[in-house]
Amino acid sequence: MANKRDYYEILGIKKDASEEEIKSAFRKQAKACHPDLHPGDKEAEARFKELNEAAEVLTDAQKRAQYDQFGHAAFSQANGGEYAGNPFSGFGGFTDIFESMFGGGFSGGGQRTGPIPGNNLRYTLTISFEDAAFGVKREILVPREQNCSTCGGTGAKPGTSATRCSACGGSGQVRVQQNTMLGSFTTVRPCTVCGGTGQVNKDPCADCAGQGRVKKTSRVLVTIPAGIDDGQTLSMAGEGEAGLRGGPNGDLYITVNVKPHKLFRRSGYDLNLDMKLPFTIAALGGEIKVPTLTGSVKYTVPEGTQAGTVFRLRGQGIQRLRGSGKGDLLVRVDIEVPKRMNEQQKTLLKAFGDSLGKQQAEAKQGKRNIFNIVKDALNND
Repeated sequence: MANKRDYYEILGIKKDASEEEIKSAFRKQAKACHPDLHPGDKEAEARFKELNEAAEVLTDAQKRAQYDQFGHAAFSQANGGEYAGNPFSGFGGFTDIFESMFGGGFSGGGQRTGPIPGNNLRYTLTISFEDAAFGVKREILVPREQNCSTCGGTGAKPGTSATRCSACGGSGQVRVQQNTMLGSFTTVRPCTVCGGTGQVNKDPCADCAGQGRVKKTSRVLVTIPAGIDDGQTLSMAGEGEAGLRGGPNGDLYITVNVKPHKLFRRSGYDLNLDMKLPFTIAALGGEIKVPTLTGSVKYTVPEGTQAGTVFRLRGQGIQRLRGSGKGDLLVRVDIEVPKRMNEQQKTLLKAFGDSLGKQQAEAKQGKRNIFNIVKDALNND
């Protein structure tokens, strides 16, 4: 018994786990290693046996109490335990405990014999910054499984209908009894005659080969709402793949990628813009034109504006998604100093600097703001 793993460790649960938590842990792990889902995989089969043994003991109050007190020794051959010589003799086969915990409705291959919803689909759509801000309609091409228009999704030739499969009696599954050295096991597998559907098309539809669905590329009109942001996802109900055996269609999920703008940066519903101001306007103030998503607007810069100042233009940002109002435009300014000047400009600027005299010295000592000095000097001229 030294090599046997702890049952709680096998299921990945705590020792005070409830019966429902035990069953939930079993269901989660058993799906990944059920023998019918991994035919011929000895490792998966061994893992499933281990899960079965742990679940069968821990879901039985009496057996769990014995295990909690004595561990694996409670079922050892020396103590005449139930699992002496056959650790799975009390299970009634792989599928019995599997189906009891999953609540039925599945065949041994994990297929449902009733209606099955269609698969959901995902699509990535790239749009411009402006389209995201103002909204847009786009037509996209979506390859998907659709109900055959000839047979209406039944898979039967028009004028005929499917009949109940005689091999499985319409259940879509068959039971197989297996006798092994570990005991007798009963497994449930999809019927190979009807493919697990429980019905047989004696006259299959020629257009879909009896499948009921065909692969087609469809045009879907997508409405992108104003204010959508990069990475957000839209859902379109029923635009996924067609369901099986009358099941509903899946949905289409569209993830939006927004291209960056050459001027603006988005922060929520606000826009950020960097602008350079001529040093004369920064010092004296004046009217400038500020670009927005809808065109240029006039803005009056106050005198003495410092580098790094941020102006807020209200209502010039992004439309709030499915709401009213817009964000703001935040304009951060930097002072632009000429890089190249001709001789006349240099002479004038030098003369201007000399004319500051005492005022310039005071500015160096921090007594006056340089922009006030510039303003006074220009006004004196």
